[in-house]
Amino acid sequence: MRQDHWLRPLPPRDFNVNTVWLELSLAAIDLLAWMRVLLLDGELAAAESKKIRYRLLHVAARLTRGGRRLRLRISATWPWRHELAMAFRRLAALPRPAG
Repeated sequence: MRQDHWLRPLPPRDFNVNTVWLELSLAAIDLLAWMRVLLLDGELAAAESKKIRYRLLHVAARLTRGGRRLRLRISATWPWRHELAMAFRRLAALPRPAG
């Protein structure tokens, strides 16, 4: 597969749309990189983006709110539910930026 396969969806005629699409793509790549560093460990910390998307981002789960708490409800049959739950716990434990 060619290395520039991620460029195929770019609309060829509108430079401004291309610019926005590229900026959003780069932001998503940065978020995945920081996710690996801050939230994941083991095999997933070194995994390619495709594997992370398949195992963690395409999960059958639901965020619910109740009793002033946010809960992650993950399907009991999802093989990587423990890794995703741990990533959310690590995310919740990160210090909030000063504002």
